[in-house]
Amino acid sequence: MVQHGRAVRAVAAAAAVGLMGLATGCSAAAEADNESPADSAAAVHDAADRLVREGSSKARTSMEMASGGTRVTIRGEGVYDYRARVGQLKVVLPQDPSGTEEHRPITELLAPGALYMKNRGAGVPADKWVRVETASMSDGNLVTGGATDPLAAAELLRGARKVTHVGEGELAGADVRHYRGTVDMAAAARAASPAGRPPLAAAAKGFAKDQVPFDAYLDDEGRVRKVRLRFSFVNTKVTAAVKGKGKGKGKGGKREVVDVASTTLLYGFGIPANIELPDTKDIFAGKIAEN
Repeated sequence: MVQHGRAVRAVAAAAAVGLMGLATGCSAAAEADNESPADSAAAVHDAADRLVREGSSKARTSMEMASGGTRVTIRGEGVYDYRARVGQLKVVLPQDPSGTEEHRPITELLAPGALYMKNRGAGVPADKWVRVETASMSDGNLVTGGATDPLAAAELLRGARKVTHVGEGELAGADVRHYRGTVDMAAAARAASPAGRPPLAAAAKGFAKDQVPFDAYLDDEGRVRKVRLRFSFVNTKVTAAVKGKGKGKGKGGKREVVDVASTTLLYGFGIPANIELPDTKDIFAGKIAEN
């Protein structure tokens, strides 16, 4: 009976790791590791500072959104300068049900306090940028742009609670340690850097739940290689990047809950990240038409 119980527990642990679908090869034998809960929490809390010290990296993002029976996935790829807190992503919207692509990729520039979007469509000239204040967004631009700002994702981990070390494995050729827990949004906003605090404070008020589940994968130098966050927020319209996709608008004032799984992959650390923000004359000042 003892051996049977151990076998059941081992299978259950392995299944939990396998459900992540990340092919990291993490070991389920976390109890065999000597890392204490305090050490695990410290490693996760320090992840954002490690990225800042690193300077820059390439990034890939994936955002899966589910609402009203509609599910879409938005993907992005680009570079990020963690010291300057600026990044550039090319965000690709999903195809429509017929298989034809409705929109060109959106170029996004992430900056302290602002999100810039080009090829936004909906009446915006092709050579103009749309600028949005991130602190004015109910989600602090963790969802609105269709990609979570990589540094914001890492700063959320400052509010990590109940951190457990799941195991070790390999991700994109790097040895990683897998951590799991929940983010206390209010705590993350309080612990964020001065530039990151306003958008995270907005998100702490705007999300339907103040506890956000996460999975983080850190390499031997403590750098984030992958972080997956599962948000839930109440909205009456579609986020900016997916305007016109699916059933985003609430009807009759009905509150709609949108579930979002945001995944960020970081690699190519130390690469040049020369990002220039638009001049004022290149920013669209007109009204954005509704689709």
